[in-house]
Amino acid sequence: MTQTPKAVPAPSNSGLPFDDIRALLTRIGGPDEAAVAAVRAREAQLVKPAGALGRLEEITEWLAGWQRKPTPTVARPLVAIFAGSHGIAARGVSAYPASVTRQMLDAFGAGHAAINQICSAFDIGLKVFDLASDHPTPDFTSGDAMSEQECAATMAYGMEAIAGGIDLLVVGEMGIGNTTVASTLSAALFGGEAADWVGRGTGVDDEGIARKVETVEAALAHHGAALDDPLEALRRVGGRELAAICGAILAARLERVPVVIDGFVATAAAAVLHALDASALAHCIAGHQSAEAAHKRLLKRLELAPILKLDMRLGEGSGGALAVATIKAAVACHTGMATFAEAAVSGKG
Repeated sequence: MTQTPKAVPAPSNSGLPFDDIRALLTRIGGPDEAAVAAVRAREAQLVKPAGALGRLEEITEWLAGWQRKPTPTVARPLVAIFAGSHGIAARGVSAYPASVTRQMLDAFGAGHAAINQICSAFDIGLKVFDLASDHPTPDFTSGDAMSEQECAATMAYGMEAIAGGIDLLVVGEMGIGNTTVASTLSAALFGGEAADWVGRGTGVDDEGIARKVETVEAALAHHGAALDDPLEALRRVGGRELAAICGAILAARLERVPVVIDGFVATAAAAVLHALDASALAHCIAGHQSAEAAHKRLLKRLELAPILKLDMRLGEGSGGALAVATIKAAVACHTGMATFAEAAVSGKG
């Protein structure tokens, strides 16, 4: 289902729009340690050697802690795809024309995309949020991608993704040119050479790579020290879909919904929150490590270990959705397996 933006409440009187975002970050809490302890206690009694399910056991603890319940669930998982368009696409930074963003939105709606098939296979809900994709953000090599008000309002709109009582959120994106956006934002947040953060994205050739590097370098030079503030970096060299992903992740933290982050672009969006507060992504897990070398670099900076590594570079939440299948398996093992006593199996001597 594709959704279009609706009116977002005006910022409070606390000051500039970003003040509201910073205020929300002061309200984030931690996991429920009692729920984690309950999961560990049950794991110790299940008919298997201790730690035999490896990371599946860690995933179950993570899920329980952030859902704040001793028996975690994946009954209502949702993939939220945020779609936006970028003025920098005109600089030849993608192998595909900008019109593909709208065409892919139509494909999502018709059930024709890869993410539709993955969600159908694993009983995952899907919502697509169209963030004014017919109106690209300005070329950020010579101006700002968004105003502070627009960026904050888009973050607020992204917060609506968790409505409806979901128990697990996957954040994904669609937008021609947005791997260059993610590269620019990553470089702004963490430094390094532009080339360190640039990859082939949708499959550009060597000339396309050079254009991407030039675009990142031009944007960093134009905005300069203003990029030292993570929210300023988001509005100046980000995009609407990245802003909305930030909002969705923040809202999920406040409402105790664990989050699966998809590929490079979604991870770059999440990195803004990490740059504001190093604990802001504790409720998140990396669904996969994509084929983009910069994604591996970024995951390392954020200390996020991916569940899967399948050399995917599709975006649209696809790798994150596949990780949901693993998370479901982890929960099924934890809740469905018998204990040694129930199965009349001898424990460790």
